[in-house]
Amino acid sequence: MAINLYKTSTPSTRNGTVYSQVKSNPRNNLTYGQHHCGKGRNARGIIIVGHRGGGHKRLYRKIDFRRNEKDIYGSNVTIEYDPNRNAYICLIHYRDGEKRYILHPRGAIIGDTIVSGTEVPIKMGNALPLSAV
Repeated sequence: MAINLYKTSTPSTRNGTVYSQVKSNPRNNLTYGQHHCGKGRNARGIIIVGHRGGGHKRLYRKIDFRRNEKDIYGSNVTIEYDPNRNAYICLIHYRDGEKRYILHPRGAIIGDTIVSGTEVPIKMGNALPLSAV
């Protein structure tokens, strides 16, 4: 869990750091092209708010917020950067063969196991219903 430092070659890389466990290429079946409408334009396409628009093309990662794989253990395979939110995401491989993204729990590392259900232990990354907490 090292932090890599950049050598300063431009002003934008000065004091820049990268968390070494973060991987950048996403799974293809868990992403899709997000349509960026707007960019300061109204329904007719006329610019009504200036100085908006442009930016880099971003793929949207499908995040499993429901965590409805009940009582099936999964392991954390990668920690990835998500350009659409200010939190990292984890790729989870479940034992039944399914792969899903979840939001990265603070302190979780690659190789951790997670599970969701009603009778699971209270641990970082596990998901319980509010009635069971």
